[in-house]
Amino acid sequence: MTRKPVIFAAIAAVLVACAVAVGIMWEPSIAAVQPPAASSFDRQLKLDGARVVALGDCVVCHTARRGPPFAGGLPLATPFGTIYATNITPDAETGIGTWSLQAFTRAVRYGISRDGHQLYPAFPYIHFTRMSDHDVAAAYAYLMSRDPVKATAPDNKLIFPLNFRPLVAFWNVLFLHPGERTPDAAQTAEWNHGHLLVDGLGHCASCHSPLNVIGGEKSGRAFDGGQVDGWEAPPLNQLGNAVRPWTKEQLVTYLRTGRASEHGAAAGPMLPVTRDLATVPQEDVEAIAAYILSIQNPVPPAIGKTAAQTSQDAGSASAQRGAILFNGSCASCHGSGSPMQTIGTRPTLAFSTAVNAQTPRNAIQMMMGGVPWHGEDRMNYMPPFGDVFSNDQLADLASYLRATYSTRVQWTAVDDTVSKVRKENEAR
Repeated sequence: MTRKPVIFAAIAAVLVACAVAVGIMWEPSIAAVQPPAASSFDRQLKLDGARVVALGDCVVCHTARRGPPFAGGLPLATPFGTIYATNITPDAETGIGTWSLQAFTRAVRYGISRDGHQLYPAFPYIHFTRMSDHDVAAAYAYLMSRDPVKATAPDNKLIFPLNFRPLVAFWNVLFLHPGERTPDAAQTAEWNHGHLLVDGLGHCASCHSPLNVIGGEKSGRAFDGGQVDGWEAPPLNQLGNAVRPWTKEQLVTYLRTGRASEHGAAAGPMLPVTRDLATVPQEDVEAIAAYILSIQNPVPPAIGKTAAQTSQDAGSASAQRGAILFNGSCASCHGSGSPMQTIGTRPTLAFSTAVNAQTPRNAIQMMMGGVPWHGEDRMNYMPPFGDVFSNDQLADLASYLRATYSTRVQWTAVDDTVSKVRKENEAR
């Protein structure tokens, strides 16, 4: 008899827990609307929207390779499987054509689709939630004014139970903190503008921060560096620790052109970001650079090599084999007497962020995939060598670059990294 109250209490607790869980996971749908005509939006609002969408890098993630802009289908690799970006053109069947501004705003700020299902946080709504009402409305006007494209994204390929969307609601409880940020009165207008762009629209921390075991940005580790699509996203709070510390002018130039005279060229996921930033007002990029340079952490100097270590690294069998490959395939562009070094703005490899990084991953990715041709922008082009060199040859070349052009300690397990990177790239 005495056990009955305990059993009833346990049942009641379970029912309450289930009710709370359902309350957290359930979101109502928002009624569909007729796709609004492009002419129904104010011209200036659409122009503002083009800037907002460029700052948010929307086309980068929502465009499949060789696919129509914003039509989705791009695979986004995560530790939990592959997520395919959705169609955000105003197509009524496969895009967001029937979404009202209210539905669009909820998706941007809370990660909830028009029909009420949870969006995966590969869509950086935890940062977009800080966008102003005007910016959200402008982005909506711009996207709804584009030509509709009928395109259905492939089904996501996520591990169980993360393929059960309602569970994202509990992730949101931990990581989603809605609301615009209040400007810091102690800082300049440029700094506050940059903070808002970096922390909100630009969502820089999404790529440049390490993630925890459930895919959230690690607390207190913002801008400490991360990994995206097989590339290392370098720590943004250690730009002052580069071989040549970054200046504001260099950072602005890099963000708008994809190259910096004393640091190298953008590649991988960062390259299309710079192409978007080339279209926004100069003052936006200057504000971004000002804020990023204000968050630099004091770090101890990188451990350099002794003269004996330098000689030993350069004399290794791997580096010597790499020297032969470099002289045959790379020296015409990157050698000390090449036109790219004596004419133009290409830096020596001694300043390269990839060559001086903690791991060889980005140097390997650059050699494998190169930098794609982009219209008339020849300065950023580099042919791919992934199909030219074997894994062993790429490892030798990476060892040579590190031994010859960097004063930092030699990389370890380079051959393992090459093999891992190639397998990752082939799986995409």
